[in-house]
Amino acid sequence: MAMPERVRIAVGSDHAGLALKEKVRDYLFGRGYEVDDQGTHSEQAVDYPDFAEKVAERVAAGQATFGVVVCATGAATAMVANKIAGIRAAACNDTITARSAREHNNANVLTLGGRILGPAAAEKVLDTWLATPFAGGRHQKRLDKIAAIEQRHHREKKP
Repeated sequence: MAMPERVRIAVGSDHAGLALKEKVRDYLFGRGYEVDDQGTHSEQAVDYPDFAEKVAERVAAGQATFGVVVCATGAATAMVANKIAGIRAAACNDTITARSAREHNNANVLTLGGRILGPAAAEKVLDTWLATPFAGGRHQKRLDKIAAIEQRHHREKKP
């Protein structure tokens, strides 16, 4: 019987999320996850859309199982990641939201607030998010509706 591949998680941040992204990356690596760090790698001011897009594209292309993006609050990077087809990004700065995002919405990208969470709190959110399975059932119908909306609007924008 073949061993399943390790879960690969793409991570990224802007400058406001750099310190927490580095902690998250090291924590995930220490827990046995394969980590794909998409940057940034310095405190120099950068634009959050660039890094949220990189992480979301890795997940959408199947190059990563999940993504984690950190900015000041998690809200901005969630907005960007959700522009990529097939991405269901959720800003989760507590365990209740993290559990719901996975259980009900099958979120595949987690966004965190680097100016909201400390490392210990971020670890709890990550652990909850990663350990929570998608419940399926009535929630799948809602995800199908989200996918249909995404498809409708994608087709409408083509020339």
